[in-house]
Amino acid sequence: MATFSIENFGCRATDADAAALHRKLLEGGLALAGEHASADIVVLNTCTVTAAADSQAREAVRKIHRANPGARIVVTGCYAQRAPEELAAIEGVTWVVGNSHQTEIPKIASGVGTRPENTDFFPVEQLANDAVSLARGPAKILAGDIFAQSTVQIAPATLMAGERTRPILKVQDGCNNRCSYCVIPFVRGRSRSLPPDDVLREVRMLCAAGAKEIVLSGINLGSYGRDLVPRVALGSVVRRILDETSLDQLRFSSIEPQDVTEDFVALVASSGRLARHFHIPLQSGSDRILRAMHRWYRTGHYAERVKLIRRILPDAAIGADVIVGFPGETEADFRSTFDCVERLPFTYLHVFSFSERPGTAAATLSDQIPLATIRERAHALREVGQRKSEAFRASQSGRALRALTLARGGDGWTEALTGNYLKARIAGRHPANQWHHVYLESEGGADTIAGELTQLSFQK
Repeated sequence: MATFSIENFGCRATDADAAALHRKLLEGGLALAGEHASADIVVLNTCTVTAAADSQAREAVRKIHRANPGARIVVTGCYAQRAPEELAAIEGVTWVVGNSHQTEIPKIASGVGTRPENTDFFPVEQLANDAVSLARGPAKILAGDIFAQSTVQIAPATLMAGERTRPILKVQDGCNNRCSYCVIPFVRGRSRSLPPDDVLREVRMLCAAGAKEIVLSGINLGSYGRDLVPRVALGSVVRRILDETSLDQLRFSSIEPQDVTEDFVALVASSGRLARHFHIPLQSGSDRILRAMHRWYRTGHYAERVKLIRRILPDAAIGADVIVGFPGETEADFRSTFDCVERLPFTYLHVFSFSERPGTAAATLSDQIPLATIRERAHALREVGQRKSEAFRASQSGRALRALTLARGGDGWTEALTGNYLKARIAGRHPANQWHHVYLESEGGADTIAGELTQLSFQK
């Protein structure tokens, strides 16, 4: 029996895609290998949001090929959709499969494939109607029009929960926005949503498989349902999950600021089964830079939404993404961003250095920022983010919160995650995917907070 392994790069959406591939490969008769070095087929599910992500994928190919020269490496994901010929040129790559044809990978891996209609192949090698040889040789590329995609690919829910403590349910894919720095719409296609009844079915199946928390995700999650006929709001399907399933806790991935409405925040506040956790991309605290980024909000609008959350949910986790070094970002622009971050009640921060992405509007701008300046600005923001994280952990010290044990742990401790996104270390080794009430005690600058088990009970 042929064996496979998968390595995933990038966001929760790619994580969900990797889970779907994992399950489909098992269903196709392949066995999971313990490591890349012993696998017959290695699937790399790539990200292309930054040049660093591209570099990480290329290095992974080379490392795997050195360790396992006989492995047939299949590269898929966003980088494979954006620049398939670039990846095909790397020694060791057997197949490059874009997001447009990711569902064909199980056929490729099993050695049998049929040519789908309206498919472009580069170079001229094409899938035939007979068996496909995966013998080492020139890489084959299977890619097509991502904008022709009309459905959301999801992992089979019945078994996904057993493979991770907090399964990701991707209910939306693609993006209709055109932020000037972002290549993702070009590799993910138009926004499309999983119909509400399908969402409910998947949630029920995940619950039956043992899931206690589900992370609802999408490339632009807040746009969920706008493509459906009739249109459906994200809040509507969330209410159905609460009313019609037994799920203990639902968590949201990133939500754009314009979608963080008063009604949405009130919905989160209305139920203890919704995690008090908001991740809202900021990208810049300068209105001038936000305009150049083609973002749809300004800093005043963003600040109102964050303050709204803090007023209604004082203990909520509020995280943000920030990009530094966007072309033309002056010292005054950066100071506006720094002051905005300092002023708002964030509990954590993800800082990204601007990365020129081919095909985006920002790639044509000439006033690039020196790398040394970008690094200096990123470092300053990360220091602010660290201080805010430490302050939030300290503010939660002395509280008893419900936390879900994770698979991570060490000598005599287990990591657990609270609804407001605090990582707690509790004494002893405990099985993953179990609820505990923990009494939190801050340990200063540590990334986790100490948690002592309590006897409190949890009522839905």
